[in-house]
Amino acid sequence: MSARDLDRTCEQLEERYGAKGRDAAAALRRWIGSELPFTHPEALDAHLREEHLPLLFDAFWQLLPFGTGGRRGRMGYGQNRMNETTLAMTVQGHCDYLRRDLGERDDLQVVVANDVRVFRDLAGHYAFLGDAHPLLGVSSRSLGEMACSIYAGNGITAWFERPGDAAGMLSTPSLSYLIAALETQGGINLSASHNPPDDNGVKTYDAFGSQPVAPDDQRLIDVMARVTDVRRMDFAAAVEGGLVRAIPEERHRSYVDLYVALYEDCWQPRDDIPITFTPLCGVGGETAGRVLEALGFAPRQPPDQGPDGSFAPIPFHAPNPEVAEATLPARAFAETQGSEIVLSCDPDADRVGLETRLADGSWFHFDGNQIAAILGYFLMLDPQGPQRRGLVIETLVTTKILGRIVDEAGDSQLIDDLLVGFKYVADVLKRLGRGETYQGVRCDPEQLVLAAEESHGVIMLPEIRDKDGAPACMYLAALHQRLRVQGRTLLDYYTDILENFGAYDNLNRSIVMQGAEGVAKRDAIMGSLRTDMPTEIGGEKVLRAIDFADEAEFGPMRSESDRTPRNVVQLHTQAFVVTVRPSGTEPKLKFYCQLLPGAGETRAKGTDLLAAIRTGAEEIAARIYNELLARIDTSLDTASLQLPDIVDLDRKVDFERETVPALREALGRESELDALLAWLGEAVAPMTPGSDALPAVRGAVATLCEEWRGDVESPLLDPLARWAG
Repeated sequence: MSARDLDRTCEQLEERYGAKGRDAAAALRRWIGSELPFTHPEALDAHLREEHLPLLFDAFWQLLPFGTGGRRGRMGYGQNRMNETTLAMTVQGHCDYLRRDLGERDDLQVVVANDVRVFRDLAGHYAFLGDAHPLLGVSSRSLGEMACSIYAGNGITAWFERPGDAAGMLSTPSLSYLIAALETQGGINLSASHNPPDDNGVKTYDAFGSQPVAPDDQRLIDVMARVTDVRRMDFAAAVEGGLVRAIPEERHRSYVDLYVALYEDCWQPRDDIPITFTPLCGVGGETAGRVLEALGFAPRQPPDQGPDGSFAPIPFHAPNPEVAEATLPARAFAETQGSEIVLSCDPDADRVGLETRLADGSWFHFDGNQIAAILGYFLMLDPQGPQRRGLVIETLVTTKILGRIVDEAGDSQLIDDLLVGFKYVADVLKRLGRGETYQGVRCDPEQLVLAAEESHGVIMLPEIRDKDGAPACMYLAALHQRLRVQGRTLLDYYTDILENFGAYDNLNRSIVMQGAEGVAKRDAIMGSLRTDMPTEIGGEKVLRAIDFADEAEFGPMRSESDRTPRNVVQLHTQAFVVTVRPSGTEPKLKFYCQLLPGAGETRAKGTDLLAAIRTGAEEIAARIYNELLARIDTSLDTASLQLPDIVDLDRKVDFERETVPALREALGRESELDALLAWLGEAVAPMTPGSDALPAVRGAVATLCEEWRGDVESPLLDPLARWAG
């Protein structure tokens, strides 16, 4: 390794990036100097070239943040990446934290969970390192084994799923349940949930089976920041010595039994109405899949969608129930089975997805708010449902139909407008369990009927303190079969709810902005909203603006870690409410638009009603999207706004400025549609690294074809429009 190359690179970092570049250079020197464990200085040495300077800066300018879901980010080399070093320092910090709080006890125990991820560098960020660099093949499982060895090195027993079996995996809800069931003092989860396959992460859990909130999470972060040495035991020796223990199978059965009991035989499953379920290549077969099987639903799973750490069969490699395209292959499989429903979970099984087939053969994708409304009505008001009464909890970005349902049910209580994330739901359950009052509510957590969030997550049992896709799957399967017998669909059921409780609609959009520049852009938008609060948004006058970081209104920050979840601005108009916040787990700015009943009054019924309000919500969201971008001197045209939200903003701008003019030119040059699509596929490939990007541009191309009709002379315009449509 050349000291001269290192010095030159550090100088270039500071020259190009200023103070942040100086911080990055200092961190790079620590890593290359092997002051920290597992830093792979030999791989970093290959980074010391000017062409890799942006990669180095983004990898070192900050320590991978501890967000709403723990530490989560792209796998790679550096302190702003997920890797063995980041994990080791996090786990050692957790050990030190437990020892500080609980003393030198010899009975400390944790549960270690992992999903199925395997780093294969699908985006090609490290192609210059060849095909044998140290991080290739690092999996959630191998990181889980490393975590166990560090706990063991600190004298803490780790419960681990099937030690020695490379295929072992454990879901997020199972982890939450097992922490208390095994009477441990906490746990960690090696998972990046529904993020792209090149990402990974680590989340910490407390003895309650929930993620800590401020100020407790700040105390943990502070301890982690002071770690200088990692104590570790050989994994095999730890297993042999009993410091790594296998999770008993009876504990998994008891998890399933909890949901079988909760189900209360509300519907007798039928073999002649098949249910399709996909874990989207993750661990959900062990939770939602087993629950469905135990109840007798005999779910049919696409054979290629079992555990797969690269999520190869999933479009865009995006195993996210929020992304409608994620279940396209599962829907095709369902049609071969005569199934008219697809239920799904994300890779760590804490989210639920739902699609139903309609009479015309098309499929309808439900968003998280629609699923929450269906479940709330079914559990509380459906004459053929459980008709439960009790506690309902929701966050500030969740449909307000739930409040209407609670009011109609009576003898029930609602806790709403929590900060985003199920750790705040768990915190409420923890407080209620201690006999505290929250938002004027004082009750036993056992009275919980439903906790829901727009993120496709629910909790229905107080024993499980993180979201879980399993209970939603079992009730949606039952409801689908019952409605099918009646000649109805889940979409009919949902539109009935709208007709009875009001034409609410929720449309959520994300603006992905990667790297340090992306962070600066997100901060600029949020800062601008605070210093120059809009008086009008989406064409409507702002009646009320709420800044959740306002300490005068919401109290002082409980710790520095409180700033991220409270980085929320909410704008109320007569027609809708829009909430803007940076994601705590992904490099994106999110905004949530809730259309209020009475906005754009319509007499439409059924699916016509839903179509009318969704069209209105989409138009409002598109305007808001560009109004937010205007605060960083950016905008997108109508076609580029049709690109999926998983596509980075820079790629959308490139599409508008470069691909669209080139496509127009190619229409006059190419004579075959296949050749045109081959060119287009290559042009837009950076949008979805490692997967076919053409499906991502269909909507945008359809809009362009319509705009160009009568203006562009090409025999390929109509065939291209048919392909896009």
